[in-house]
Amino acid sequence: MICTIQGCADTRFRGPLETMFEDRKRLFVDLLGWDLALHEDRWEIDDFDGDDATYVVALDQTGEHAGSLRLLPSEQPHILSSLFPDLCPAGVPVGPTTFEVTRLCLPVRHGAVERLRLRNALITAMVDHAIENGITRLTGVVEAGFLAQILVMGWRCSAAGPLRRFGGAALGAFVAEIDTATPGLLAATGIYAAPARHRHLAGEARDATA
Repeated sequence: MICTIQGCADTRFRGPLETMFEDRKRLFVDLLGWDLALHEDRWEIDDFDGDDATYVVALDQTGEHAGSLRLLPSEQPHILSSLFPDLCPAGVPVGPTTFEVTRLCLPVRHGAVERLRLRNALITAMVDHAIENGITRLTGVVEAGFLAQILVMGWRCSAAGPLRRFGGAALGAFVAEIDTATPGLLAATGIYAAPARHRHLAGEARDATA
């Protein structure tokens, strides 16, 4: 099942959120060697994790984290505007219906085939969430290899500028336009598949923390 959770403080979702932050630490810090701050040397939690972040989380059969991504509102500080604005020579895309995709976490314990299935399921749920909530544009910062994949997924997506090197990595930004045609465009390339179970928790979490 895939859940859409608003914010990371709701105690009802403590289990999957804690295992998500643990998996982010294992993937981004332990495996990929990113220089990121850790909380209690256990969780990868940054300044953008909070009430305004939306988490799209795939759960395993035990109800724990299997894979996830995060959406951030562009009108507030986010990774592209705060850390990598130079990737957008024409200016960082912002607006009330523009959100940034970050922290796609696909734990290596799943194996390549399952990680691909999870990636596609998360993208499917993300696009559904965007359409249902009036999000018309998604942005993101990724390494060059993944950017090349994103640009040919079939949706209306383009690079926001040329690649630039930061440390030892070549990074680029993308902008994807989202509308009711997007599911069909992604389905044509095998990315989009309507999920069997997708529980929307954003509204529930918002009501509980208001």
